[in-house]
Amino acid sequence: MSSSTKPRRGLSALAALAGIIAAGVVLGIAELAGAFFRASATPVIALGSTFIDFTPPWMKDFAIETFGTNDKLALLVGMGITIALLAAVLGIVAFRRWVLGVAGVLLMGAIILASVLTRAGSSLPDALPTIVGTAAGLLALRVLIARLRRTAVGDPAGASTATTAMTAATGGRGATGVTVTEKDDAATGQDGNEREGATAASLPSAGTSRRGFFAAVGVTAVVAAVAAGGGRLLAGARNNIAAVRDSLAFPAPASPAPALPAGVHPPVPGLTPFVTPNDDFYRIDTALSVPQLTADDWVLRVHGMVEEEFELSFRDLLDADLIERHVTLTCVSNPVGGYLAGNAKWLGYPLREVLARARPLDGADMVLSTSSDGFSASTPLPVLQDERDAMLAVAMNGEPLPVEHGFPVRMVVPGLYGYVSATKWVVDLEVTRFADRTAYWTDRGWAEKGPIKTMARVEVPQSFASLEAGTVMIGGTAWSQHRGITKVEVSVDNGDWEEVTLAAEASVDTWRQWSHELSLESGLHTVRSRATDAVDGLQTEERADTVPDGASGWQSVQFTVK
Repeated sequence: MSSSTKPRRGLSALAALAGIIAAGVVLGIAELAGAFFRASATPVIALGSTFIDFTPPWMKDFAIETFGTNDKLALLVGMGITIALLAAVLGIVAFRRWVLGVAGVLLMGAIILASVLTRAGSSLPDALPTIVGTAAGLLALRVLIARLRRTAVGDPAGASTATTAMTAATGGRGATGVTVTEKDDAATGQDGNEREGATAASLPSAGTSRRGFFAAVGVTAVVAAVAAGGGRLLAGARNNIAAVRDSLAFPAPASPAPALPAGVHPPVPGLTPFVTPNDDFYRIDTALSVPQLTADDWVLRVHGMVEEEFELSFRDLLDADLIERHVTLTCVSNPVGGYLAGNAKWLGYPLREVLARARPLDGADMVLSTSSDGFSASTPLPVLQDERDAMLAVAMNGEPLPVEHGFPVRMVVPGLYGYVSATKWVVDLEVTRFADRTAYWTDRGWAEKGPIKTMARVEVPQSFASLEAGTVMIGGTAWSQHRGITKVEVSVDNGDWEEVTLAAEASVDTWRQWSHELSLESGLHTVRSRATDAVDGLQTEERADTVPDGASGWQSVQFTVK
């Protein structure tokens, strides 16, 4: 490797570092400025949300199956790596040709602006955090690149590289603005090496220049980090939803939840609780940044193909006759045997009462619900009008809805997958027709109507567990919301199907748990499970992917008995 190649590569690495630090300034300053705006006005949230919007179903399904409820964290990590790589490239480009570097930064700023301004409910002022952040990032990049050029010129081994970079950036002028030409050398009698040596001699030493560059990098990084952290703290202080939730008091429901019968949870160690704690309840949605709505801010608009259009406030809901019910929810992305399902006690206002007041017109067959962040779901109108207890929920397991689960109001609809029913942060109900309107995930290839498929899950033992020989207790959970589970069977090592002991049923809208004893010898064993519901009968054995309307098939679990 030649001596000139080493410094060139070293300078490129430092230029890449400068680009990454400048990108940190963009994001940090935008985060600080964004504390005074909507969360979606910040670059990371806007870019991430736009990426989610354009994610094809197969990629979304892959992300959920791979990362589960950590899919958003995985997205943010991936975005961070991508932004760092792009910033590194822009840093190198800016060092070699400043004008191109500026063009690249401005192009990235324009992409971020487009992402911000196309979010639901956005307005022109939401562009300010990105504009301020981009301007601060350009300034930081300019300072760091200038420091880097001094570092390069101060090092005789890198002088030629620095001269090339400065010439490209300044149109043939040196650091002092004097044009560098061969004619100058001939007139003065200096050759190139002598002139570079003289220039280097007049500048600080390489060590001093490098220390200055790294000092500038350190200070800039600290500014970016403090700005980002301060922005988050300030946004949290301005949107103190926790205090709002803690201050809420709900009236006693007009129709309380029936008491859970004894024996809804079999005595099998390791079995999922019958009622899922709020902190453990699965969360799958498109909101990269959780909407921050207060109860006072919330208003629901009811309109479309109705005789009466009206609005409901949070106080209107609290003053109405609320109902309380245990309902199991399931995500359409739940694979066979998966854990994207949960059971909770919900408090809310029946949607059939909302629609009774609106009086839908003949021909209407769908309700398009929309959240404050733009997500929408298309729910069959008859499902919201029948005897099932579909509701506008305001509380979950005896406390106000957690912010991540839709505070202040969300929809809960027994029997349908969440992508067509469980709209969180709901602010709009439009009575319409499937022929006229489509929703977020139906636009992306998922089925219009999403009835939950019957499913039996083996939870104990888990796959690849190692158990002691003798009597083995197994157990699990089955669901078929609004149809009800009537039987669960298991097959050991492809043998005959054996009916298991079903736990007590709370209602047809909740899951039902089961248990069974087996006497097994040592070796490798396989247990399969299947359920039967009260309407459609035996759960199908046919294996289907989650796309477009939910997974199906019988689960198999392998384990070892010692």
